[in-house]
Amino acid sequence: MAATRWIRRNLVVIAGVLTLAYMIVPNVVVMVFSFNKPAGRFNYAWQHFSLDAWKSPCGAAGLCDSLGLSLQIAVWATLTATVLGTMIAFALVRYRFHGRGPVNSLIFLPMAMPEVVMAASLLTLFLNLGAQLGYVTILIAHIMFCLSFVVTAVKARVLSMDPRLEEAARDLYAGPVQTFVRVTLPIAAPGIVAGALLAFALSFDDFIITNFNAGSTVTFPMFVWGSAQRGTPVQINVIGTAMFIIAVALVVGGQLISNRRKKTAATA
Repeated sequence: MAATRWIRRNLVVIAGVLTLAYMIVPNVVVMVFSFNKPAGRFNYAWQHFSLDAWKSPCGAAGLCDSLGLSLQIAVWATLTATVLGTMIAFALVRYRFHGRGPVNSLIFLPMAMPEVVMAASLLTLFLNLGAQLGYVTILIAHIMFCLSFVVTAVKARVLSMDPRLEEAARDLYAGPVQTFVRVTLPIAAPGIVAGALLAFALSFDDFIITNFNAGSTVTFPMFVWGSAQRGTPVQINVIGTAMFIIAVALVVGGQLISNRRKKTAATA
């Protein structure tokens, strides 16, 4: 009975821990097998501990080229989608204009539409326009589907903002630019950063839309998929582990900075 009562009291915590473990276990497997030295081409069974893959992460032909290309596309797609998405979010929340309702609804279509449908539609569009499939078409496609996620994240933040803070800044003789830079932007920054991080992750990770519109261009997800057909190099696990560690470090660092600011504001 005591055990049953304890489980009932901590049911939410137990569910959260199990869910977190379910999400983390694949990453742990990737980390472990980044130190493996497989006997054959496939890195699916543990053989021997080795640091060879970490010493030469670009040992697999074409891996670092595809990784650099994916990072470059993700950065440009994130920057463009974040700027456009932020402006769209502010326009949808702060202004009333003809067609605002349909735009507000249509902005969610890329999020709701199956990726394979969007990929085929974009391919049809590019072919009808006579565009050469490659870097530019991938970038355009990534900006398009990242835009919706940025708008959603920033819009949620802008809706929670208190307009009286901006009115107070204007009452203190702050100009429009000064009010935006010193008041509006810092308040909206968490939503903008969240949208940017989400856009970067989606762009870097995308395979389906990229595969339809890449032509002969090979991004990192496409390289991983192609390698899985003929043998998975250990360096793929190394890159995956490095990306996971960097992402966790950014999240933990952001949380620590946020906590420090809250403590500073509380003691001030």
